[in-house]
Amino acid sequence: MDTIIIDGTAIARGVRESVTRDVDAFVSRTGTRPGLATVLVGDDPASQVYVRNKRRQAASAGIADFHRHLDAEATAADIDGEIDRLAADTAVSGILLQLPLPEGIDSSSSIERIPWFKDVDGLTTTSVGLLARGRPGLQPCTPSGVITLLDAAGIDLAGREAVVVGRSELVGRPVAQMLQARNATVTVVHSRTRNAQAIMRRADILVVAAGVPHLVGRDDVAEGAAVIDVGIHRGTAGLIGDVRFDELLGHAGYLTPVPGGVGPMTIAELLRNTLKAAELAPTSG
Repeated sequence: MDTIIIDGTAIARGVRESVTRDVDAFVSRTGTRPGLATVLVGDDPASQVYVRNKRRQAASAGIADFHRHLDAEATAADIDGEIDRLAADTAVSGILLQLPLPEGIDSSSSIERIPWFKDVDGLTTTSVGLLARGRPGLQPCTPSGVITLLDAAGIDLAGREAVVVGRSELVGRPVAQMLQARNATVTVVHSRTRNAQAIMRRADILVVAAGVPHLVGRDDVAEGAAVIDVGIHRGTAGLIGDVRFDELLGHAGYLTPVPGGVGPMTIAELLRNTLKAAELAPTSG
């Protein structure tokens, strides 16, 4: 069978173009511009690259940039103070605290200081609760990107059996909730699951977010299934995912590549969340 490759790069480009148009319309309607505050603590090279890419794409979409860079010696009180100032700034629509924080600093308490309507990462307890209750709010970017990819591929989720591999707070749990909200029947497979391979082989839609390089191969996947690979790892030959991509060509019905699948969607959904945050803000008019 022919495997359809879901092109996350192209789909993310479409999302960014749509957000750019909607930002222009928002500015025309309200006279204010959505603003994204990125908070980077320390000098981790990977985090610096991630934040730079987020800021660049946000600026391209017409979103105002409010970047804060604290040095590696910053204390939890320093971080909390910066977040409190950004939370009080009406020009800032969304706040993103880049993780991980330097060793010894608990990120959870700082994240909780972000108002729910500025929580563009969807990580606060309030955001998690809104998602669980099916109420409007800001949802995590990577799981949202998974749903957008499935929609863009024309895959109807209602009534399908979906299996999520991994139960992390960042991806596995929220994407399972989003799939269920779209009327899929969802099973979560994790490190303690018995007969995991048999469960994965039942899936019409398999979302692999285990964080284990090349965990899933042909024998784990039903013929014709849609496979979304959330993992990203640096291997000797470049970036690889949680899925053995080459094994699934000609076997899976739909498949995301690494790179170029879920990865580009994360920043695209961040931009969409920032605009949504501006619309949710009490002062947005």
